[in-house]
Amino acid sequence: MRLKGQKGTQCFFRYCSGGGRMNQKSKNIVKYNRWGYFFLIPFIAVFIVFQLIPLITTIYNSFFEHYFAMGGLKEIGPKYIGLNNYKKLFDDGYFMVYFKNTMIMWILGFIPQIVVSILLAYWFADPSLRLKGKAFFQSVIYMPNLIMASAFAMLFFQLFSISGPINGMLIKLGILDKGFLFFSKPGWSRGLVAFINFIMWFGNTTILLLAGMLGIDTSLYEAAEVDGANSSQVFFKITLPLLKPILIYVMITSLIGGLQMFDVPQILTKGAPGETTKTLIMYLNENLTPSMNYGIGGAISVIIFLITGILSLIIFKFNTKKDK
Repeated sequence: MRLKGQKGTQCFFRYCSGGGRMNQKSKNIVKYNRWGYFFLIPFIAVFIVFQLIPLITTIYNSFFEHYFAMGGLKEIGPKYIGLNNYKKLFDDGYFMVYFKNTMIMWILGFIPQIVVSILLAYWFADPSLRLKGKAFFQSVIYMPNLIMASAFAMLFFQLFSISGPINGMLIKLGILDKGFLFFSKPGWSRGLVAFINFIMWFGNTTILLLAGMLGIDTSLYEAAEVDGANSSQVFFKITLPLLKPILIYVMITSLIGGLQMFDVPQILTKGAPGETTKTLIMYLNENLTPSMNYGIGGAISVIIFLITGILSLIIFKFNTKKDK
């Protein structure tokens, strides 16, 4: 004999037990998700200690007069002077000259870098060419990126010095009567700095673009072939538009690296001739050693930070404008 309400009671307990299992499962999921935050703690700690705190300190120092005189024996400041450090940078005119030098050498290196990288990536990604030894060639073009910039600068300094092998070869061929001073001409000096940057980074850019091309759906190429599109139309109408996110990334990261250019011109030319190859970071280094001018150095760093952000935003907006 079944008591009245027994069925409802059983259903109630069954519902409660099911709900309990669901609640327990939800708690387990929440506990499991906490591990993600634990793994983020080391990154956040490193970011705060080595990036956020130095950034705030640099901005703070830029509003003070603080440097060491008499070879570092006498400390001047810190004394709050507001925006005077920024005003001084633009009044003396050197900052804009070095900014112009930096941008010229970056553009001279970036244009051939992006053109050659796109062509090589398209060459490697085209299955119709049936190239042999792709992995070998990809490794070879990436190898310059593994060599220190200072080593490249020393190598090219020896190659193009007045008694170096380049001058020796040109004299033997009868092209020159005597050694040519490559580093005495602004065009040659800037060109060599740009060429070294091109050699160092075109392999890395090629690999990035190749990865993007290989990620494009092959059905798009098949459809274009059926419609009778030639190789140029496929490249400009399918490949390049779909590579836009990677191209934006390459341009922005290359710009950031270009504005931070230091080791190659410092070792190769030391800013010569006539400071036509002196960059913004070389100017920053000049103010930090030996006087340790934290005020001017902080102002230079903040302006470089703002320029990098503004130019990166312009590149991003310009390249995404058509998509909107």
